[in-house]
Amino acid sequence: MHNLLEFLSRHYHWFLFVILEAVSLVLLFQQNDYQGSVWFSSANYVTGKVCEADANVRSYLSLGSVNAKLTERNIYLEQRLQQLTEQMADSSRGAKAAAVALPDSAGSMRLIPAKVVYNSVSKTDNFITIDKGEADGVKKDMGVACGTGVVGIVYMTSRHYSVVIPVLSSKSNISCAIQGRGFFGYLHWNGGRSDEAWVDDIPRHARFRLHEKVVTSGYSSVFPAGIMVGEILHIFNSADGMSFRLQVKLSTDFSRLRDVCVIESSSSQEPASLLQAAQDSLKLRN
Repeated sequence: MHNLLEFLSRHYHWFLFVILEAVSLVLLFQQNDYQGSVWFSSANYVTGKVCEADANVRSYLSLGSVNAKLTERNIYLEQRLQQLTEQMADSSRGAKAAAVALPDSAGSMRLIPAKVVYNSVSKTDNFITIDKGEADGVKKDMGVACGTGVVGIVYMTSRHYSVVIPVLSSKSNISCAIQGRGFFGYLHWNGGRSDEAWVDDIPRHARFRLHEKVVTSGYSSVFPAGIMVGEILHIFNSADGMSFRLQVKLSTDFSRLRDVCVIESSSSQEPASLLQAAQDSLKLRN
């Protein structure tokens, strides 16, 4: 205490100077309109900059949730676009005119947003791990997509995590179709580039052009119709010459994959259960 009092008595003139300066500045800005306006403008500028920096930080921290919402929205819009394309094609052919609306299968979908926690692209059989599992409603054989297109199919689940077989796997086999044409085949990947794959079994009578889009066909219980797969780069004959083989540039960038959605489609449950019943019936007969 003695040392504190001695310090104050030795340097009191500095404390007195600071106090008098503060009082003089307050009187200056309060009693003079011009100086007051300058102070007000400067204070507002500094406050605005601080608030702007705070808003930028908050915006950056919320990018994860924004990306997840955009991914979910893109998947929904892709499917709606496919439905409208099919409706316009039916109308132009005079099938049932435009009075008959297509069923809103997008409305029957439930999208479970998830984040990729592990991903590989350089192996023959790659795997992806996501941070959603059985506790979140994820089940085996559900489709997985991102905002730009198809990702893969759920292979196994735990309570809070799931393993996905992506398109970039020799075990992947996804039914897809040429958009607006109706001809379908099966998507395969045989190694090599992570941005290219192959569509086999396109019939010889099919008519299409390079750079047309390839989407999911909806002929399986995994993916609804209209989820983007990629675009046609080259057209080849199959080994037996009975069909076409398409080289496709994938729309999904697997090297930067982060936000995905697991697709639970209530409309796919009936055909899946029917197929299972048919398989069980054949087993009983054998």
